[in-house]
Amino acid sequence: MTDDHEHYEAVVVGAGPGGAAAAAALARQGVETLVLERGVDAGSKNVSGGLIYAEESAPYTIDSLFPDFREAASERPVDDYYIHNVSGRDVKTFDLGRIHRHDTDWCDAVLRRKMDSWLAERVHELTRETGGGLLTEVRVNGLLRENGEIVGVTCDELDPITADLIVAADGVNSELARDAGLMDWDEPDDWFQGVKAVVEMEPDAIADRFGIDDDEGAAHLFSGDLFEGVRGGGFLYTNEDSLSVGTVFHLDSLAAERAEPHELLDALLTHPLLDQWLQGEYEEREYAAKLVPDSKKVAHPSPHRGRLLLVGDAAGQMQAQGPIIKGMNHAVTAGGLAAEAYADAKTRGDPSAAGELYEAKLNEEGVMDQLRPARYRATRSVSESDLLGTIGDAVIRSPIGAAGLKAFDGAIERAFNSPFLLGMVPDTRFSYVTLPTRIGEVLGEPVTGDNDVEPPDLADRIGDLTYDVGEPHIELVDNSFEASGTAVTACPVSAVGFGGGCYREETVRTNGSEERLVSLDTQPCVECGTCAIVADTEWEHPAGGKGVEYEQG
Repeated sequence: MTDDHEHYEAVVVGAGPGGAAAAAALARQGVETLVLERGVDAGSKNVSGGLIYAEESAPYTIDSLFPDFREAASERPVDDYYIHNVSGRDVKTFDLGRIHRHDTDWCDAVLRRKMDSWLAERVHELTRETGGGLLTEVRVNGLLRENGEIVGVTCDELDPITADLIVAADGVNSELARDAGLMDWDEPDDWFQGVKAVVEMEPDAIADRFGIDDDEGAAHLFSGDLFEGVRGGGFLYTNEDSLSVGTVFHLDSLAAERAEPHELLDALLTHPLLDQWLQGEYEEREYAAKLVPDSKKVAHPSPHRGRLLLVGDAAGQMQAQGPIIKGMNHAVTAGGLAAEAYADAKTRGDPSAAGELYEAKLNEEGVMDQLRPARYRATRSVSESDLLGTIGDAVIRSPIGAAGLKAFDGAIERAFNSPFLLGMVPDTRFSYVTLPTRIGEVLGEPVTGDNDVEPPDLADRIGDLTYDVGEPHIELVDNSFEASGTAVTACPVSAVGFGGGCYREETVRTNGSEERLVSLDTQPCVECGTCAIVADTEWEHPAGGKGVEYEQG
């Protein structure tokens, strides 16, 4: 190995919950660990819905690794959990308490800037004791190789660093996973896109309007006909003095419908159902967006290559199965297991075996079965077929379908609370749009109130974000509308006819002919990565400390 490079026993890339878990577990094993974080502060680049779970069956939870976590870094414990099936003004609500409490020790709402910053302080203290530490504003841009073997990482701001173990916890747009050939951006249906607003609300108002105590929280999900037929839904989580309100959609559906993410978010925010909580008051703290991996399709069964181990979103470890939405807890478990695997490999005298041991532990602990349920893979070819969808639509819209919904009202709610059934929910329009709309139409009660809140327009939302622009980090390879026009609508900070976003459409007239072209301006980019999938681009992260900086996350 080259002696010219600085060497650490372990390098962890990314200081989110997965990276923090890995670093803390490594440091407690006495492993010299360096953590490299791209943001100006841990959490400044991160966005989640977000609820973090501690599962009873998990070998690692965030509070087992960081005992003061809940008191210092989370928002509210979430006990109440509901889903609202919407058809116009008619809404049928199901209590999801059973599925929410299934295998759950506790669940808290979190905001990533607060949470990740607190975790980073603890991680820095732990890793310094072993000769390492945490550095921010460092973008790790790739893997260092010698004779074809991965031996370290390369950075924009630092010289290459070698390590015996590299943990890639650098998120859904992981440049290390892509460099290693373990992740790609080829298929839009492998991904969701999440868009979120953090909304001001006083603690007393939250307690009163949601019917909870000061030390309690609530979660609400939304599905049905309020999202222009796009497959997905909405969420609302109570924080200490704010609400997290957002939408999550299958990216292929969002692209196909040419729907604009900010408008779908506004459709939720302005629906009459939300008046009971907003009551005409609306002050938006922050607008944010990110890609979300669909673990059923992209959770890597062998998330390692040589010395490189992937954890969290970088490994596609985001569970989204109907109303089950879990990611951060799986990242924490994976981080702990990665550290455990390395320690076991060292004990056996073969540190290079860490990857294989990590893969085995993910399977032995049941993590992969949660992320990639075998029953979904077994039923997908039938349940997601066009024929079955057509038949299902016809039946559910018929008088027989309506009678069945009325007769099996209680059974439907029980089905929504079944981990087994939710593990094979097909990713179809029937599941996400037709069925919940019909449930709302047949079983729902009308919402009588009006909702007259006015969310900010897209220009104001972009203008309220913090940027340190830096150099352009995306190259538009093919600027034809055919190749890249989908980015105009799918990008959460772009829109048709809006001149202030990343992607803009224009018609160019040359020698009597017209051509539709797309132009790019990376200055307002929120670094979600959507355009890397739906447009012909070369995409990478901005340099360390550059680009968007989230205050809430």
